[in-house]
Amino acid sequence: MKTCLIVDDSRVIRKVSRHILETLGFSVDEAENGQMGLDRCDEQMPDVVLLDWNMPIMTGIEFITQLRQRPGGDAPKVVFCTTENDVAHIREAIQAGADEYVMKPFDHETLQIKLQLVGFA
Repeated sequence: MKTCLIVDDSRVIRKVSRHILETLGFSVDEAENGQMGLDRCDEQMPDVVLLDWNMPIMTGIEFITQLRQRPGGDAPKVVFCTTENDVAHIREAIQAGADEYVMKPFDHETLQIKLQLVGFA
């Protein structure tokens, strides 16, 4: 089964994302900050990471930078989910190792399209 880790400090976003991902056939795990997300990845590397940008403890950029340096950390497809929509932010996310980018708030269709773009869903 395809696995997805949602790393987002918003309980509501995690809940909505989980619902969408489960309807798309994913097994879903959640982390409420980047450090918890890295701990989950150390336990089991997911196929896909839905990653928030602005979080306490560790930002999305810090998370992806550390993820990509871990053994097997180059494997997961990372989709940044954020309210930041300017070109500079998108460029920074891609340069840090993100595969795709989705704007909040997103719906089922938008997330499904992004997952198809990275080879899932």
